[in-house]
Amino acid sequence: MENEQLFERTAKPVLDVRDKPKPSQWAFLSTQHLFAMFGSTVLVPFLTHMPISAALLASGIGTLLYILITRAKIPAYLGSSFAFITPIISGIANHSLGDMLVALFMSGVMYVIIGLIIKLSGINWLMHLLPPVVVGPVIMVIGLSLAPTAVNMAMFENSGDMKGYNLSYLLVAMITLLVTICVQGFFKGFLSLIPVLVGIIVGYIVSVCIGLVNFAPIAQAKWLQLPDIYLPFKDYVPSFHLGLVLVMVPIVFVTVSEHIGHQMVINKIVGRNFFKDPGLDKSIIGDGVSTMFASIIGGPPSTTYGENIGVLAITKIYSIYVIGGAACIAILLGFIGKFTALISSIPTPVMGGVSILLFGIIAASGLRMLVESNVDFAQNRNLVIVSVILVIGIGNLVFNLKGLGINLQIEGMALAALAGIILNLILPQSKSTADNKDA
Repeated sequence: MENEQLFERTAKPVLDVRDKPKPSQWAFLSTQHLFAMFGSTVLVPFLTHMPISAALLASGIGTLLYILITRAKIPAYLGSSFAFITPIISGIANHSLGDMLVALFMSGVMYVIIGLIIKLSGINWLMHLLPPVVVGPVIMVIGLSLAPTAVNMAMFENSGDMKGYNLSYLLVAMITLLVTICVQGFFKGFLSLIPVLVGIIVGYIVSVCIGLVNFAPIAQAKWLQLPDIYLPFKDYVPSFHLGLVLVMVPIVFVTVSEHIGHQMVINKIVGRNFFKDPGLDKSIIGDGVSTMFASIIGGPPSTTYGENIGVLAITKIYSIYVIGGAACIAILLGFIGKFTALISSIPTPVMGGVSILLFGIIAASGLRMLVESNVDFAQNRNLVIVSVILVIGIGNLVFNLKGLGINLQIEGMALAALAGIILNLILPQSKSTADNKDA
């Protein structure tokens, strides 16, 4: 009943998908979407040490590619994906840049393959492969495996080094976290959609007051300059590493499931069946092409953003022109040297403070999926699947065949996702569950 009320509430838009905003309002409406996605999109390259300007370009151009592929029918904005943070950090630490970016490119190819299969055979096979009992705990692993990163950023000048413990860092991180929580919990309207951005701004001001910000790089940066991106054969030599590809690909199944969930919400908000027109296959392929482009220039993989879906719901402005405008502004920001230098100057504890909340929300989202899907833990089958996924993922279990002369290693989140998929396929359903499905 609640979903029906929400549908009725948003059935009469202020601007429909193909409506153009007034020129005097266009920039403002697009900037709202830019603010909504900005904190999370910038945080991913900040954590993975990928170029911030590359992430902005990947976000903007990737969104425009998505609009093109979906024939300008779905008002969705694409930003940096959190799901790939841990494998990217691991890939950069243990492999060449060429290995890592090719593996990310292959994850985009996997999106396209899944989209083509959906076009030919429908979506039921994917739902069978990825039920909530598998996807929920994998999402929890994504958030919980990042928890040490957030805490270390909040406490230490040197990552994880107790000698580098800094009380000023912790103070800044806690103020940033508290402000973000308060904006999320107590503010209404547009500000409630940008708590991360508000938290970062306040944390930055506090950092300036206690001397944690170095302004020299900002002063030295040019106003206009070419974005800091990685180009194949110029900045890196593409190389295929099977083990790293096998780390990235299983994560795609989880992010595709998240993508489908986002599309369901957009369907309800806008009041159209985008699964049918332009088709879920085109939406997933658009996400994949965006990820492929991002990997080519050294940016993080893309995903549709729930923050921007929230903007759609509150403003009732579904115009694809507004989404495209936000993408164009993001591209322009990638060419402003002082802007990217400003973002790079944000102290580590500020990002650590917002990360504590964001990574916790990711984990809680996985738990929420289990609860809302009524996963029955009285059934040993479900208990086993979730338990194995959590321990393998959080414990970072490694499957390594290098000792047998095979260059293959799968670890942590990817191995947890594979284990969950396999266990879901081979473990028998209880009789009551099978009867419910038949009914």
